Order: sequence, then C-alpha cells, then structure tokens
Amino acid sequence: MTRQLPTNVESPRGKLVYLYLATRQGATLDELHAELDLPRITLYSVLKTLRGRGVVAQDGEHYLTSQAP
Repeated sequence: MTRQLPTNVESPRGKLVYLYLATRQGATLDELHAELDLPRITLYSVLKTLRGRGVVAQDGEHYLTSQAP
C-alpha cells in the first residue's frame, strides 16, 4: 500500500519535508537539516505548520508522519 500525500500539504517545502519523513519513518531536526539542506528556522516553520495540520507528529526530538489518513 502506498501512502498518499495529504491534500492539505500545499507548499513545496512542506511536501519535501513530509515525503522525507514518510520515506524514512521519521527524522530529527538535525537529520532534516543535513539531508534536505534547508535552514533550521525554515524547518521549524514547516514542521509547526505540518503539526498544526495534523499530518506530522513529534515524539521528543523525532518527527513522524501521523497515522491518520
């Protein structure tokens, strides 16, 4: 079964971060920064938005895609 990109993830950076988390079964902020070459301040903003939309969850320092459809 393939996971669909949530329709409420609209920005290119949001899609990039979401897809990275989905394919890696999660990551820390440092891992996202190193692998995606995005500034940490940008990642904080993107992750906050994705969490607010319910598509990403945080477990300590680890970010994961939510299990909700």
